[in-house]
Amino acid sequence: MSVPTTTDPVGRARDAAARESWAEAYQLLHAHDRHPTRGLTADDLSVLADAAWWSGHVDESVTARLRAHAAYLAADDHRGAGLASWWLHYEYAGLGRPAAAAGWLHRARHHLEDLPDCPEQCFLEMTAAEEASARGDHGTALAATRRMTALALACGSPDLLALSRQAESRALLAAGRRTEGLTLLDDAMCAVSAGELSGMVTGWLYCLALTQCMEAADFARAVEWTNAAMEWCAPPWTGRPPDEDPTATATAAMTTASASASEESAAGTAPLPMTVPSGENPFRGVCRAHRVEVLDLLGAWALAEAEARQACREVPVDCLESAAAAYYAAGDVQRRQGRLEAAAVSYGHAHELGRIPQPGLALLRLAQGRADAAVAGVDLALACRSDPDHDVLGRARLLAARTEVALAVRDLPGAARAAADLDALAGAADGDVPLLRALADTALGSVALAEKRPGALLPLRRALAGWLELRVPYEAAQVRMLLAAACRDAGDEEAARLELGTARAVFERLGAVPDARRAAALVGGGSRRRLPGGLTARGAEVLRLVASGGTNKDIARALVISEHTVARHLNNIFAKLGVGSRASATAYAYAHGLV
Repeated sequence: MSVPTTTDPVGRARDAAARESWAEAYQLLHAHDRHPTRGLTADDLSVLADAAWWSGHVDESVTARLRAHAAYLAADDHRGAGLASWWLHYEYAGLGRPAAAAGWLHRARHHLEDLPDCPEQCFLEMTAAEEASARGDHGTALAATRRMTALALACGSPDLLALSRQAESRALLAAGRRTEGLTLLDDAMCAVSAGELSGMVTGWLYCLALTQCMEAADFARAVEWTNAAMEWCAPPWTGRPPDEDPTATATAAMTTASASASEESAAGTAPLPMTVPSGENPFRGVCRAHRVEVLDLLGAWALAEAEARQACREVPVDCLESAAAAYYAAGDVQRRQGRLEAAAVSYGHAHELGRIPQPGLALLRLAQGRADAAVAGVDLALACRSDPDHDVLGRARLLAARTEVALAVRDLPGAARAAADLDALAGAADGDVPLLRALADTALGSVALAEKRPGALLPLRRALAGWLELRVPYEAAQVRMLLAAACRDAGDEEAARLELGTARAVFERLGAVPDARRAAALVGGGSRRRLPGGLTARGAEVLRLVASGGTNKDIARALVISEHTVARHLNNIFAKLGVGSRASATAYAYAHGLV
């Protein structure tokens, strides 16, 4: 770290910016700029804009950038004005103002396109690649990224070269060339891991990498880069060992969650030194929302919900899409914990902010016994996915939920179709995608189990192995519940009890209260279990037969009672469970482990 050699506040601010001490630079320049007789040069205004953004003052960043552009223009510096214009385009897009963003992108092109080759043109090529990929013109997108690479190599900038590698990786992934795209992303992230880049580009690439990995359903990479980004963003250590530091980092929490998720102990390594001062965390907006998704899958639910709340607090300085994703992720956590009313509120907020809250809302309705609403919700969400290549993980989750909902209402053909579509989606991916494969195997095994086919054990065991390898505890425990049923069908009661016991322990550790109760009831045996919804033993028998598709006449014959008595039982059951149809009662029975 260099030592300031001047008492001039602007000089000290420049020195702080060179050391990437952005909060210090912001305070010095902000105080200097407020004095009526002082002024800042175009370059100093650009530094103020960067420092304000880094410190979380995005509105002030835009204001300073506007002034910097005007100053560059007054000095006839088109390279400086072009770069300022591009950053204004980027910041306005992040603020959810597409018209302003488009206007400043046009200005950036006006300033830069007719100039000889220069580093600032890299940003135009990056934007051109993104636009071409969005309209499906993958050849044009790749050509733009390669022009960006040539410009970066010519000017010898490690920052721009790493950004060009990332841009080409994104274009390759959009073109369906998954293996090439992820290989190039790893290449770009090598420069990040080695500390070869500026802080601004380091934070930017961490966020872009996490977004790409989640969109590509590459959960292992998403976990790795989220861990690294959180270590980099966390406050510096105070000299004490990591386990004694009072500010426990997100990485430590994620490591703990990941270890418990694998259901085995593992020795950890000491975190890397922290480099980003407290209060200068750029990991906000969509980056934080994706991190919530990662934490949710890892089973770190308390931390995921806390991060979701933080993402929502950041709405004034980031686009609403990020807050919608955070609310949705919080709803998923609350639903699995059995906090159904809180989950409904979170899904409602996500919907208000423009996100279709599926499949989480459909699974919530299923848990509430509203099977018709569950079926309609997930079917509509699938129909809205007109482009199956966009957000592969999102489509896979919808198909998995469609399988579960169809099984709950005894629509075996519908469940089989959804599982087959999910299997095809996993098989069509370029290269192995463990998360998609685990989702598909879970769906295939659950359908085979419902159809009473002997082949359910094989896909379910593959699914369990996949979830354990990914360190995703909740889904692994759900598969163990299915395996227990398959083992019982095969006459292996001991194996069934082992699976149920392990699943129960995981559910209890996670705080998945409804699932833990269901597992405990199945472990304890039907005679000792407390029936849900205030059902009597006879009521539960009637409900099981309804869920199996029996008519009143069938049920009366099976239980040796009159159809009038069956109708009376059904009226009592509907009243106790708060449902109004046989389909809803069936969904309730499946959701609460009565079938």
